[in-house]
Amino acid sequence: MTESAAVEPNAVSLDAVSLDTKLANVVGGRTTTALTKAFGIVTVGDLLSHYPRRYARRGELSAISDLPLDENVTIIAEIRTVEERPMKARKGSIVEVKISDGRGILSLTYFNQSWRARQLAPGMRGMFAGKVSDYRGHLQLTHPTYRLFGAGEDDEPDMPTDADEAKLWIEQPIAIYPATNTITSWQITKTVEVVLDAIRRVPDPIPAALRAERGLLPHATALELIHRPETDSDWRRARDTLRFTEALVLQTALVQQRNSARAQKATPRVPVPGGFLERFDAALPFTLTSDQLVVGDEIARDIAGDAPMNRLVQGEVGSGKTVVALRAMLAVADSGGQAAFLAPTEVLAGQHLRSIARALGPDLAVQLMPTLLTGQLPVAERRKAMLRAVSGQSRIVIGTHALLGDTVTFFDLGLVVVDEQHRFGVDQREALRQKGAVPPHVLVLTATPIPRTIAMTVFGDLDVSTITMLPEGRQGIETFVVPLGDKPAWATRVWERLAEELALGRQAFVVCPAIAPRQLEEGEVLDPEARAPASVEETLAELRAKPIFASARIEPLHGRMTSEQKDQAMRAFAAGEIDVLVATTVIEVGVDVPNASAMVVMDADRFGVSQLHQLRGRVGRGGVPGLCLLVTTAEAESASRERVEAVAATLDGFELAQVDLELRREGDVLGSSQSGGRSSLRLLRVVTDGDLIGEARGHAQALIEWDPELDSVPALRDAVRRRLDDSERASLTKG
Repeated sequence: MTESAAVEPNAVSLDAVSLDTKLANVVGGRTTTALTKAFGIVTVGDLLSHYPRRYARRGELSAISDLPLDENVTIIAEIRTVEERPMKARKGSIVEVKISDGRGILSLTYFNQSWRARQLAPGMRGMFAGKVSDYRGHLQLTHPTYRLFGAGEDDEPDMPTDADEAKLWIEQPIAIYPATNTITSWQITKTVEVVLDAIRRVPDPIPAALRAERGLLPHATALELIHRPETDSDWRRARDTLRFTEALVLQTALVQQRNSARAQKATPRVPVPGGFLERFDAALPFTLTSDQLVVGDEIARDIAGDAPMNRLVQGEVGSGKTVVALRAMLAVADSGGQAAFLAPTEVLAGQHLRSIARALGPDLAVQLMPTLLTGQLPVAERRKAMLRAVSGQSRIVIGTHALLGDTVTFFDLGLVVVDEQHRFGVDQREALRQKGAVPPHVLVLTATPIPRTIAMTVFGDLDVSTITMLPEGRQGIETFVVPLGDKPAWATRVWERLAEELALGRQAFVVCPAIAPRQLEEGEVLDPEARAPASVEETLAELRAKPIFASARIEPLHGRMTSEQKDQAMRAFAAGEIDVLVATTVIEVGVDVPNASAMVVMDADRFGVSQLHQLRGRVGRGGVPGLCLLVTTAEAESASRERVEAVAATLDGFELAQVDLELRREGDVLGSSQSGGRSSLRLLRVVTDGDLIGEARGHAQALIEWDPELDSVPALRDAVRRRLDDSERASLTKG
C-alpha cells in the first residue's frame, strides 16, 4: 500500500473529547499540522465540519473527461496496463500505468519506482489522487498516491466472498473529501474515523421542538452519517440536517451582531434649518431621483435616532450613491460632527475629494474643509490633514486605509462611510468605528449588486437600501463581444472604432488584465499553447505605433505607478489632456469623466461578471452614449465566454449579479478572499438555498427575541462562538 495517514491517537479520556477539543490531542501533532496547513483545521469540530464533497462507490468509476487541469483530484478508476521502461536521457526507469473510467484514459507516471510495477496490476480498482497535468495532449498524474480496493491493504477490507455482502461492499458510498497534494482524501477519512470513535459529547444546536418540526436528525447522528454512510439515504438526510444547522447558526450570529449594535447608544444627528444640508439641497443643479429621496429619508431616520445606523446602500453604477452619502455627511456636520469616508484606492480617494469639493461649491467647501488623508501624502501634508481631523476643522475626511492608523484621531466622529464594501473587511470597518468617542453611524456603499441570499448571508447585520434608477440624461451603453478566436480579423475594427470616437472629440479607456508581460522564472519554458494576458505596457506601445492614433495622446494608468503619477494621470484625463487611458482595473470604481464614451476590455474573459459591469460603468456617464467592446479569445459555449456574453446581454446589474452567482463554481460565490482560507459556507448553497436561509433567519430572530443570550440552547450558543469566532466573522465580509 502507498502513503497512509499518520494518525497517532493520543491517550485522552474519551469522555473528555468534544467538538472544542484540540485535534492534536486526539490524532497527534503530525496529522493535525498537515490538516491545519491545508485547511485551517485545529479542533475536532473543525475536522467534522470538513464535509465530503461527493460520494463514490467501489463499483463506480469517475469520469476522466471531467477532470480539471492543474487541480488536485481524487478519482476511482480501473488499471488497464502497467509498463516499465528505461529512461532515454538519463539512468533509471519510468513506470507508466494507464487507468480508465471505461471511456477515457489517464496516465500515472512514476520515475525510478520499479516496485510500483509489482504492486499494481491490470484489473485492479482503487482511488487515485494527484494533480492533473497535460503532457503532449494527454492527461496524466505524476507520482500520484492511491488506495486499492479489495487488496487487504492497510484498513481497506478485502472484498467479501458472500454475494449479498459483496454487493453491499461495492455499492457502499465512499466519502471523497476536499484534499491537497500533501493530504489525501483517504487520509482524511481515516482521521475522521478515529475522531468519530473517540468523541462522546455532541450536544444538539437546534432546539428540540424545531428539530422535530423539521424532521431533522440529532447532531451526533448527522455527523456520523455524513462521514460514514451505509446508504445514499444516510448522507442525504445528514446533509439536510447539517445544512439547516449551518444556516441557523450563521443567521443567529448575524441577528445577535445586529441586535448588539442596536443596543449601543449613538449621538442623534439632525440637520438644522438654514444649515449645511439645506444650503446644499437648495444649490443642487439637478433633481434627485425618487430612489435617492427614499434612501435619503431612510438614512435621515436612522441617524436621527440614538442607536447607531448600520446601513448598506447598493446601487447601479452611476446611480448617485455618493450624493446620498454626502447629504448624510452634511446632516452630521449640521450637528457638529465629522464624517470619515473610506475609499479602497488612492485614485478613488482623490477623485472623491475633488467631486465632493466641486459638489459643495466654494462657500460650503471652505466651511467644511474636505481633507484627503492617504499613505502616500508627503509628511507635512499628512500632518496637516491629521491636525484638521483631530481639531474638528475638517468636517469631511476622505482617505484610504491610512484613516485606520493609530495616530489618526477625530474631534467628533459621527459618521463612517465605507465605499465599495467588498474591498474591506469587517475588522477595518470596526477599526474606523472605534475612533468615535461614542459609536458613530455607519453607511456602507456598494456598486456591486448583491443577490438577496448573499445580502442575508454576508451582510445580515446591516439594513439594506437599494437605488436602481439612473439620473436623467444618461444615454446608456452599448456592449458588444469581439470574439477574436472566431473572428481574428475583427481586431483591426476594434481600433478603427476607437479612433472614430476620438475623432468626435471624445475620450476612451483600454483595460488590460496585466501591467507587463510575465517574466519567466529561471529555467522556466513558456508553454507555446498558452496565451499571455494582454498587458498595459504592450498595448500602450501597440496603440502608439498605429498610424490611426498618430495624433492621439495615449497614457498608462496602473498600480505600479506612484500615487502622484496616478493622480496626475487621472487629473489630465478628466481635464481632456489625455485621449486614451490604457489601464488596469484601478479605474474599476468611482472614476467619473463625462466625456469618456468608449471602452475596450482586452481579454475580457479574464474578468468576472460584476467586474466587467463595474468597468463598463466608467463610460456613458455624460450626455453622449457609451460604447463597450469586450475582446476575448475564449471559445464559444465555454464558461469564460458565457460570462462575457452575459455582460453584453444586459445593463441590469441586479440581473448580472444573479447570473454571476449561477455561473460561478459554488466555492467562489463569496470570493476567494472572503473565505479566509477556508470556505465560509460549507453545505449552504446561496444559489439554491435562499428559502432555507430565509426560514433560518426567521427562526433565529424569534429565538433571540425570546432568549437573547441563548441560555435555553447552550449548544447553539457554543456553535455560534465556534463557527463565527473573530477571524471567521471577519472573513465573511472581507473583500
